[in-house]
Amino acid sequence: MTKLTIFYDGTCPLCVKEMMALTKRDKSAQIKTVDIHNDEFINYPHIDPNQANLILHALDEQDGLLLGLDVTHRAWQLVGMGWLYAPLRWPLIKPMADKLYLLFAKNRYRISYLLTGKARCESGACRR
Repeated sequence: MTKLTIFYDGTCPLCVKEMMALTKRDKSAQIKTVDIHNDEFINYPHIDPNQANLILHALDEQDGLLLGLDVTHRAWQLVGMGWLYAPLRWPLIKPMADKLYLLFAKNRYRISYLLTGKARCESGACRR
């Protein structure tokens, strides 16, 4: 049963890498990943593609919307590694972590290039 559907940027090498790592650890298929640039995304008309391109979006099992680091924390929690991101959700850290996440999201192609040597995935090169 899908407990979380994540909408991610499939042209971002780091984003694709994280989705691959998540699905590899998701032994009970609780997480579904949907590339916002893929044809499958049309099945989710209530998710704004422009907003989903600015900040990570997900729907939980009750169709509740999660954004940004709340998505990341919940996803890793489902695969038993939520403790890695839990400190970023602590009340004193959360506001700053969320601001840093938005800065990362805005600059994800530049950061991807610095970390992977590739700014964007072209012709399905980063596809799973």
